[in-house]
Amino acid sequence: MRTLAIFGGGRLGQSWGRLAQQSGRYRVVAVYCRTEAAALRAVDFVGAGQAAVLSAAATLAEVNLLSVPDDALAGLAQQLAAVSPTPGALAFHASGVLDRAVLQPLADTGVACGSLHPAFSFADPARAVAGFAGTLCALEGDATAEAALSAFAAAIGGRPFTLKPGGKPAYHASLAIASNFLVTLCGFAQNVAAQAGIEGEAARELLGGLMRQSLDNALALGAAAALTGPIARGDVATVERHLNVLGAPAERMLYRALGRATLDLAARGAQGERWSRLSRVLADPPEATTPAHD
Repeated sequence: MRTLAIFGGGRLGQSWGRLAQQSGRYRVVAVYCRTEAAALRAVDFVGAGQAAVLSAAATLAEVNLLSVPDDALAGLAQQLAAVSPTPGALAFHASGVLDRAVLQPLADTGVACGSLHPAFSFADPARAVAGFAGTLCALEGDATAEAALSAFAAAIGGRPFTLKPGGKPAYHASLAIASNFLVTLCGFAQNVAAQAGIEGEAARELLGGLMRQSLDNALALGAAAALTGPIARGDVATVERHLNVLGAPAERMLYRALGRATLDLAARGAQGERWSRLSRVLADPPEATTPAHD
């Protein structure tokens, strides 16, 4: 059984701490937070460990989870680098976009360093603990850290996979596109549907069913094979009607940008008058210029 110290007892720190403690493979020895009250709450949820304040002198365990906000990681790593490490110690964070480089001060002291990011939302620790099993977890680190992180992820119920070196920003961008932009598209579609008098539950039912079906098709068949609609058909007149009904310049700009990406996916190198006309229709119009004055 390896000892585990948690630096930052927020929702992720609490959730992983409890899962690790329950696994029987880790023993939580300390939870460090900005305030004693927060540390006590975290320890109470985890069910083990000593509550401590982050600014106080810390002691590194065999495994050390740095679950503080991204912009605090570098400073915490620098602070902990002054602490004598336990032989064979591991330090890791759970940032989606940062890799092990942010922990370099600890690596310089001989601590194995890496990162482990779950594709999971920690809205509530109790719900997270109940639903975490089977979650995909992206890991990267030095050779020692990768092996240790793979074991940690498996122990808490995760499904670890390794990112290629330098792949963390692209990995995180893909998650943001798949999650955040999908929500943005849903809002965009609802706003346009309202112009046709379709709002509220009617809009959610109409658009939700189609979005789910399209997503299922894209995941099963591949994006290009699942693509349907006027751009895939080369229907220039329909695309022009769409643009004419969009009143706000920002809506037309977004439609054109998405339309160009859709055209690239649909055309796949195809040439012809239809694709050329669509390309011209979907091009951003020249910006209005102010005449120069002498």
